[in-house]
Amino acid sequence: MYQTATKFLKKFMSTAAIFKYGFNLSPMYRRTTARVIEISDDMKYVKIKVPLSYKNKNYVGAIFGGSMFAATDPIYMIQLMQILGEDFVVWDKAATINYKRPAKEHLFCEFVFTDAEIEAIQKQVAQTHEMTVEKTTYLKSASDQIFAEVIKTLYIAEKSFYKEKLKKRKQAKSS
Repeated sequence: MYQTATKFLKKFMSTAAIFKYGFNLSPMYRRTTARVIEISDDMKYVKIKVPLSYKNKNYVGAIFGGSMFAATDPIYMIQLMQILGEDFVVWDKAATINYKRPAKEHLFCEFVFTDAEIEAIQKQVAQTHEMTVEKTTYLKSASDQIFAEVIKTLYIAEKSFYKEKLKKRKQAKSS
């Protein structure tokens, strides 16, 4: 559904605008209480805000860890899907969040892919057909104090390779 809507909306809006408004209006993302506040036109930079509010406070008045994690969860995967295009498959493979201190103030998080990282990913996938990449980001205060570290492992593959891999897996299961 979301991919179909995105294809249609690209006739009228930039990809960055679609994803900013799409995330901020999506019921599942809104429940994290986070908001996308900035996306670069090339999708290589995304910034979110996780405000401290009654909707995400835990028992001790800090931002609930689940809200912090959920706010960061989909960003890298969707960002990389848009950067690489339809010839690639991108999946979240693993994630770790390390809480550093209770967050009793608004948090911000930046998601960045450099041109060098994108070139390295494209080159590696061209050679090996699939790979994993690990990205680390931080939930920080406005004064750059770190409250949590988020480490995401992303699986990236050529779409044709991935489809063949799934077909072989399905055949092996039915044998």
